[in-house]
Amino acid sequence: VIGLRPARDYKRLEDGDQGPNTGGMGSFTPVAGFGDEFVADTVNRMIKPVLGALAEDGIPYVGFIYAGLMLTATGPKVLEFNCRLGDPETQALLPTMESDLLELIVACVNGAAGGVEVAWSDQHAVNVVLAAKGYPDAPVAGDEISGLELPDAHSVVFHAGTRRQGGTTVTAGGRVLSAVGLGQDLNAARRHAFDRASTIHYAGKQYRTDIAT
Repeated sequence: VIGLRPARDYKRLEDGDQGPNTGGMGSFTPVAGFGDEFVADTVNRMIKPVLGALAEDGIPYVGFIYAGLMLTATGPKVLEFNCRLGDPETQALLPTMESDLLELIVACVNGAAGGVEVAWSDQHAVNVVLAAKGYPDAPVAGDEISGLELPDAHSVVFHAGTRRQGGTTVTAGGRVLSAVGLGQDLNAARRHAFDRASTIHYAGKQYRTDIAT
């Protein structure tokens, strides 16, 4: 098992954890106080038992496992497992990963994951999700998006609910884009993320303003 470092996500639509639940409105990494020891403990207590149970049932599993955890007074508890990378956590994780993701995947496929260590940069990353008007109940599609091509050395934009239409990019889903800011500390990463989010325009754009605060 190759453990990736944790990221914190934000499920509610509105600032202050108000409004309806969503697929996730933002994330950041690294998370203070949750380093290598926490990852190793989570893998040993929560991930490996699941893999062992699957193997006993004749279902050897090779792939991604996302563990959604909630911190409680008695420690972290599992809310869900997904057989995929987390969204919006991955958008924050990948820009800070120095290891080659493909090499990590190949190691897992070849049964050589034991002892593999992932190299991370010293940067922080903050992901601000830009959602469509009406999300999550009835997201509006077809609104033209501008500001995507503006160069920025401190951020990256990931597409989600978008599509090309007549030479332009338009909204095509609930969570439209992720504006990820990078910085040497969390405040700098947060500033770059919101600066980038502010340069992207489409009708009814909505996002939280308290990610990573």
